[in-house]
Amino acid sequence: MFKPARILQVVFFNLLLVGCASTQNGPSGHDTAQAAAAAAAKPETASNALPLSTPEPAPSIQAGRSIPGNSGFLQANGQLTDNIQAYANEVARARGIPLAHVEALLKQAQYNATAAKLMTPSKTRIRRSWVTYRKRFVEPVRINAGTTFWTENKATLDRVASQYGVPPSIIVAIIGVETVYGRVTGNFKVLDALATLGFRYPDDSRPERSQLFRDQLADLIQLDYENKLDASQVEGSFAGAMGLPQFMPGSLMRYAADGNNDGRIDLLYSTDDAIASVARFLRLHGWVPGLPVFAPASLPKNPKALVVGGLYPTLDWSQLQDQGARFRTAAGNSNTAYAQNSSWTQHKLGIVDLLDEPRNLAEYRVGTPNFFAITHYNRSYFYASSVADLAQALADRVGYGGPN
Repeated sequence: MFKPARILQVVFFNLLLVGCASTQNGPSGHDTAQAAAAAAAKPETASNALPLSTPEPAPSIQAGRSIPGNSGFLQANGQLTDNIQAYANEVARARGIPLAHVEALLKQAQYNATAAKLMTPSKTRIRRSWVTYRKRFVEPVRINAGTTFWTENKATLDRVASQYGVPPSIIVAIIGVETVYGRVTGNFKVLDALATLGFRYPDDSRPERSQLFRDQLADLIQLDYENKLDASQVEGSFAGAMGLPQFMPGSLMRYAADGNNDGRIDLLYSTDDAIASVARFLRLHGWVPGLPVFAPASLPKNPKALVVGGLYPTLDWSQLQDQGARFRTAAGNSNTAYAQNSSWTQHKLGIVDLLDEPRNLAEYRVGTPNFFAITHYNRSYFYASSVADLAQALADRVGYGGPN
């Protein structure tokens, strides 16, 4: 029988799969792909001249492969299997870590049947429901707890918002959606989860997925070697995500921030670090200070043809206008004068499709670069939209007047 935390993780992960609107399905953690870092924008500067540079992706580990089954990772003599030993050799070489250190950690890893089961794809297609998904996250528990979290951490949130240009409401909403403000951070040993999904992935038709987890395992080993965490003890989700904001090891390595300037990053117990890390991640993935998540625009009656999908906006406002999109005022009427306060029209945009298949409904919104920045945190359009809606609910509750 699952523990309560695991039940919530199963529900959450299944909902993420239901809501995924991109062409690639990623885990619930946030290092969406090696390409995400490589494709990020050139170094930027935040609103108060805080320098931000795009981190280089760590080298991918090509040695090792996933072998179907539920066996462990050691031979009868206690040594690593040949497959995993080859992986250990390359991790040591590529990451500059003593081989003995890599081997010692991998020898501690245990196959986790629950992690494998939870990652096993459903045999039947799950019908996507935006209405159901949204109700899971934009609800009284998260709104009430988020209001308290915002009040208790207002000074940090204001400072971080000034540094990175990401509104407090968005930061608070992401932490709320991810872990209900630290209530559900996961009780799986991350070392076991990543080794299981890297070397015993339950779907052998998706080799790129097991590759992702082997690379995350290498990141975990590197973080341990650098004394940034204890890989033999750290716990997280069944997919290997950690702390209040549920960062995968690669995201912790490249995007996390020391929010309280104590010389270390602790995403589980330091709310300052968690808050700063969420903001830094979003900014480095294309967040534009001052823009809303959704543009206040009305769409033509049949916007389905305008949906491109993916993690990057591709449409100009002029293109959308040619197809019948218009500025929307508070009353829902067209008003060209509204363009004077619409800097979002100068950026690429994308049509967000929020489908409810059981009810045969569809909601369409115009996503700005900030919407797509959230999709790098999690690739699901449902997820990013829920974050934006929860952020708006929280902002309304605390009387915050900025975008989202």
